[in-house]
Amino acid sequence: MPRYQQFRLPDAGEGLTEAEIVEWRVAVGDTVTVNQVIVEIETAKSLVELPCPFDGVVSALLVEEGVTVEVGTPIITVDTDPGGPEQDDAPAGADAASAESPAAATEPAAAEPAATSESATSESATSDPAAGETRAVLVGYGVRDDAPSRRRRAGEPGPAEPQPASAPASRPGGQRVLAKPPVRKLARDLHVDLATVSPTGPGGIVTREDVLARATEVRPQTLATYPNDEEPWLESGTVSPDGRSTVVPVRSVRKRTAEAMVASAFTAPHVSVFHTVDVTRTMRLVARLREEREFSDVRVTPLLIAAKALLIAVRRHPEVNASWRDETQEIVYKHYVNLGIAAQTPRGLVVPNIKDAHRLGLHDLAVALADLTAKARAGGTSPADMSDGTITITNVGVFGIDTGTPILNPGESAILAFGAIREQPWMHRGKVKPRHVTQLALSFDHRLVDGALGSKLLADVAAILEDPARALVWG
Repeated sequence: MPRYQQFRLPDAGEGLTEAEIVEWRVAVGDTVTVNQVIVEIETAKSLVELPCPFDGVVSALLVEEGVTVEVGTPIITVDTDPGGPEQDDAPAGADAASAESPAAATEPAAAEPAATSESATSESATSDPAAGETRAVLVGYGVRDDAPSRRRRAGEPGPAEPQPASAPASRPGGQRVLAKPPVRKLARDLHVDLATVSPTGPGGIVTREDVLARATEVRPQTLATYPNDEEPWLESGTVSPDGRSTVVPVRSVRKRTAEAMVASAFTAPHVSVFHTVDVTRTMRLVARLREEREFSDVRVTPLLIAAKALLIAVRRHPEVNASWRDETQEIVYKHYVNLGIAAQTPRGLVVPNIKDAHRLGLHDLAVALADLTAKARAGGTSPADMSDGTITITNVGVFGIDTGTPILNPGESAILAFGAIREQPWMHRGKVKPRHVTQLALSFDHRLVDGALGSKLLADVAAILEDPARALVWG
């Protein structure tokens, strides 16, 4: 007979407690195999693809795209024995709606969860000798206290049916709106309430055409626009009835960034120092390196030289490379430099870091910098890439900004802002000449770094950018 297995949202190896269902890669009725990617989720740190721990046929998608659920929540039901004889009775705990909608199907208590050790996101099995049964365990979470402790006896009431992570759209009178996940996503994107859509599909299902037609009917005619604009830029969210505002839930990367920045700003006493420096020689070095055959495979930018300058300055002032442990009232001095690079991505600000950057030569540092930023912009930054940073650079100059007062990345003691490089009049060797000039700003935790130490570090970075030859002496 059919055997229904539910796959619960696992810990993605980050210690996080929730994730958003971004995109289902399968639909009800699809055949799936072990380790086939079935869904893409977004945690507060990264996008993660989850493989299926079962072979079988998808019976139900229990969570819609765009919904945030806690770790341990069932997200999909798979029939692992679709070729077996039909059941005489519906699975225990299912009501009459189960026969109409696969989403109501539940996992029989007698079914033994399939397990695989090939995927960190699969379920593993543990035996309870006292009960003589096998229980499903989410990797990294142990046995759930509310899991059944024994097999169900004949005639005994079955387990309660799991509830969806969010209440599905319903029509007046409580009738559930029938629509496939892609159609529901389209409705969210177009800000259409499915309960207001008249279905034309078989069995009363809402089709893509139904949603598009309804979107045309309800589209606000008073959208706030600038002259000559057809419509305003609207981020995915809920549009107000008059079309003059959009409400967007704060989640994932932006939520975690906000929490971290607020904690940092109100925990570490920030101090910032500034330096305006002539970087004409750095610009000449960049142009020369771009012509060198050894650097033909990488992109050489002024940021690369600034990163190298910061690494050398940290080596000269190692007390800067530290973190404060508030719970134990200790200072931890790091003997390595994991150089963070603040990167703006479509998902928000992330700060991955180059591991052991102090050990890299200029070419290897350029390769690591390019790989790190490309991976971040593609949304592939892993939790490991963002952990254990020791000091950070934020390149505000790429946006044409001269300088700023950056907020520390949590757990670090200093962050360097690298401003825009502009050609302007500058006193050089007793004469006013056009020179390339930039501004540097260093914010630091005054519990760890006093004004003298912070100023010395910034002065050394500036000195190398003014005359890169110093790197040969100090490095």
